[in-house]
Amino acid sequence: MFAKRLFQKSASQSGSKILSDLDLQIAAHYGVPYTASVLAFDPIQRLLAIGTLDGRIKIIGGDNIEGLLISPKKLPFKNLEFLHNQGFLVGVSNENDIQVWDLECRCLRECLQWESNITAFSTIQGTCLMYVGDDSGLISVLKYNPEEGKVLSLPYQITSDALNEAAGISFSSQQAIVGILPQPYTFGTRVLVAYENGVIILWDVSECRVVTVRGYTELQLKDKGTVGTPAEVGDEQQDSVPEHGAHEREICSLCWASDTGSILAVGYINGDILLWNISAKSSTKEQQAGLSTNDVVKLQLASGDRRLPVIILHWSNNCKSNNDKGGQLFIYGGDEMGSDEVLTVLSLEWSSGIENLRCISRVDLNLDGSFADMILIPKPGALGRASTAALFILTNPGQLNVYDGDLLANLKSEDGKPSQQFEKFPTVVPTIDPLLTVAKLCWLAIGSSNAFIEKASARGTGATSSLSTGTKWPLTGGVPNELAFPKENGIARLYIAGYQDGSVRIWDATSPVLSLMFVFEAKVSNIELEGQNSSVSALEFCSKSMTLAVGNEFGLVRVYKLQDGIDQSNFHFVSETKHEVHKVQQGNGVHCFAAFFILNSPIRALHIVNSGDRFAVGYENGQVSMLDISSMSVIFRTGCLSGTNSPVISITTHLTPQSSVILHSPKQSSPESAKVHSEEVVYVLTKDACVVMVDSITGSMINLRPMHPRKESAAISMYVLDGSDAPLEAVSEKNMANISTDNPVQNESKQSNNPSGIKTHESEHHFSSDASYILLCCENALRLYPLKSVVQGDTNFIRKVNLEKNCCWATLFKRRDEKACGLILLYQTGVIEIRSLPDLEVLGESSLMSTLRWSFKANMEKTISSYDFGQIALVNGCEVAFLSLLACENDFRIPDSLPCLHDKVVAAAADAAIGLYSHQKKKQDTTHGILGLIKGLKSAKAEKANVADNSVRPISTQQLEEIFARTPFSDPTIPSASNLEATELSIDDIEIDDALPATSTSSVINKNKARDEDMEREKLFQGGSTDAKPRVRSTQEILTQYRFNGDAAAAAAHAKDKLVQRQEKLERLNKRTEELQSGAENFAELANELVKTMENKKWWKL
Repeated sequence: MFAKRLFQKSASQSGSKILSDLDLQIAAHYGVPYTASVLAFDPIQRLLAIGTLDGRIKIIGGDNIEGLLISPKKLPFKNLEFLHNQGFLVGVSNENDIQVWDLECRCLRECLQWESNITAFSTIQGTCLMYVGDDSGLISVLKYNPEEGKVLSLPYQITSDALNEAAGISFSSQQAIVGILPQPYTFGTRVLVAYENGVIILWDVSECRVVTVRGYTELQLKDKGTVGTPAEVGDEQQDSVPEHGAHEREICSLCWASDTGSILAVGYINGDILLWNISAKSSTKEQQAGLSTNDVVKLQLASGDRRLPVIILHWSNNCKSNNDKGGQLFIYGGDEMGSDEVLTVLSLEWSSGIENLRCISRVDLNLDGSFADMILIPKPGALGRASTAALFILTNPGQLNVYDGDLLANLKSEDGKPSQQFEKFPTVVPTIDPLLTVAKLCWLAIGSSNAFIEKASARGTGATSSLSTGTKWPLTGGVPNELAFPKENGIARLYIAGYQDGSVRIWDATSPVLSLMFVFEAKVSNIELEGQNSSVSALEFCSKSMTLAVGNEFGLVRVYKLQDGIDQSNFHFVSETKHEVHKVQQGNGVHCFAAFFILNSPIRALHIVNSGDRFAVGYENGQVSMLDISSMSVIFRTGCLSGTNSPVISITTHLTPQSSVILHSPKQSSPESAKVHSEEVVYVLTKDACVVMVDSITGSMINLRPMHPRKESAAISMYVLDGSDAPLEAVSEKNMANISTDNPVQNESKQSNNPSGIKTHESEHHFSSDASYILLCCENALRLYPLKSVVQGDTNFIRKVNLEKNCCWATLFKRRDEKACGLILLYQTGVIEIRSLPDLEVLGESSLMSTLRWSFKANMEKTISSYDFGQIALVNGCEVAFLSLLACENDFRIPDSLPCLHDKVVAAAADAAIGLYSHQKKKQDTTHGILGLIKGLKSAKAEKANVADNSVRPISTQQLEEIFARTPFSDPTIPSASNLEATELSIDDIEIDDALPATSTSSVINKNKARDEDMEREKLFQGGSTDAKPRVRSTQEILTQYRFNGDAAAAAAHAKDKLVQRQEKLERLNKRTEELQSGAENFAELANELVKTMENKKWWKL
């Protein structure tokens, strides 16, 4: 889960206090996972979901709001869909686990193991209902119950045999369902089912009947040929091409190619694309035979015989047209095998009918990596037709590119290349472009943050608010939790990142929602500095003085002050031999006020001393220099400290009493020189594990000789510990520790009886709270030295632990009320280990894989940072994660501070708007009478809803759930759909409207009457012929078999009850007819009187 106890805790009594506080949590996560594979979008909440191959789900909203959901199993998601505006996300894994995630709580609410292989999945918009299709051809309906947190399997299930029988077709073998699409504007009552062999059925769940059947076999296609450039398209329209006897072809993808659900685009395994007319206008004979030339059009992207399958199809309507007969078809696949990987965009138009379809243009969009998925993001606020706001294209590994939706409609090809180039998906913390090279997580003491940086945080920029063309950024979902971190408390954390182009960025990391505060470019105003654009290699920040030092690969150090009152008009450049002052013109804000260049060697370590006015610089060649910011001078520069030119990797300072050290320098032999010696000692560690103590004022080496382990080791880090840093009660039973030298022969004999890897010796040592120790962390071992041994240059350690795996990063952590209490190690295998101090025993273990699903990558340790209270920041590819280690030091206040991924206010407003829309639609539909006598015309939206079949009526979610609560074919009032040639008009379908027809002139009435009679006749027969053939099976036969289990007596009794109900309806209808007839007679008399009156008037008196 998002926040989960991940450590496997040991039962060590010595670390019981630390052990009880270990609770590794993911405080924040940014970036697209590199294993991203599938996309989903909630058009109401405006949230984007990204499923991965390793069981993670990334949620991205607006204002830097992001979340990470981690599935219990590391399995890919093959389906991912939102329950629109419900606050839930449903994913289907490769093992057919149906997972329901609660976005508000960021947890997995339900995981249902489906028995068969799920091959198709879809949700019904605005409900908690789901369609599931499997490899056996079974369609099931599921419902998620939020109150119980359970996924319920509803009784409504349709087998392929039952559906095929109702459609009057048969399959030679069992066929898997490859696609399920609810039809738009049918309120969930109609669903399109696509089988693997190419058969397509539009099913009405409310009437339990087949509306339309389409298939790929025995077609007479209107072939548009190969779709090329617009100039070629006009010559490629061909006559009908017979394809009788063609083999069945497998469907790979499908999508609606119209808002109303009248046109369906289907992609096949052979590279063909068919546009099917789903509206029920052609005769049923033609539907069953598949011979209508007006029902289907074929498109081909390439003319060769070997073409790629059409994997992805998406449709974007033409926002400039209101007739729903044109738009853009997005296609992945269909090209010749071996061709470049592109996403093809076809602009299509069929204003005069689908049989006259024209391809206006074709554009191929190049991909930034191998294709994974794509999604069209609609503009917000539209309940009906919605134009596209943006196109998101997901490529491997974890690259998300964006196209502006406003430019897609005018997308043209120029010399084979698209006129518009994609934009990179904006990231909160850039890691790839530009490349992040070093990072630092800093903690600000209470009261140390000043008004200047607090103002910068308040006006901090978030994610991109618009695309390059000015289009508003389409992802706006989520609600930040501002109450968890009141503004009056100030800023508690900063996250600082240095980049390969020399730039530096600083974020306010107080809450889990990062806010960008500063961006420092490598260039210093109008001054050209040699090496200023080199990659950043080291960072150091002092919260006391609010000073930031930035070192790069060229050896240049830039200095910034994050506060007001700094002279912005002067820029200081300091080298070992000169100090230059330049007048510069710099605007408001933070700017670089000084730069130091001492050595032309990459900087590997920076450390600001406690005063904040000086900082030490460690170089690649093993030298160290001390720089003074207040006087803009170089205090000292040492030679190579290790004697082997090994790089300096760590520098720290520590207050050490003069009585504890002996200066190893002839310059310090006199009493006068002894007064100059500072108690602040600089400890320097080189890569070859050499430890050197240097005076912070003179640069003189304090220890008699560099302390270097006898056995060669690659050092990682070094820490100076006071005796009080380690909880002495933790070693009360082991307060006698033995001292040993690095003698391999002697130590190996002791190791066999020491399973923990701790080496011992016969001598004894007592830990003292007044003494100081140095902890040296190397790749293969941990060593704890007394400070006196280091001063004397001895290699005597008091504790050593050999590591079974190579370690790459280490840091100390502590509680806020104590000093150092534990050690964190990261191994090159990705294992995270917690050890106690000073006994270095293992307390707990986790891993990057179990926590974040990350695999360790080379040089990952260079971008890891932490501060004392167990907060760690890590970078892996495009991802940035912040981990919290201690439950008692929950600085991020998880989970209370996490932003909410479901906006209840937006959800309530959307529900109210949709409810009003449905109510208006019902009122529009009730204005239509049974014989065309009702006044008024259909609105444009009502026509869209009835394009496929005028019998569709709005129903509520409750009514839809009631339909799914019973098995199909269980209601005898449902008409049979086995005979598709003619449909009986049932008395149950007639609605009696009490409204009387409006009066009109006689001429208009005669015309309307004739037109209405024609329309009513067409409605009665639904486009079919009046010479209908006998049905294959009657309604009563089907009901008797399926509902009454063959019991004719029960069926007869039920039919008798229905006849009584019919008689009552007929009586009401007769009464209504008499009223209409009386009204018509009165109107006729009025019309005759009007005619006589008009005859007596002359034309000039009219």
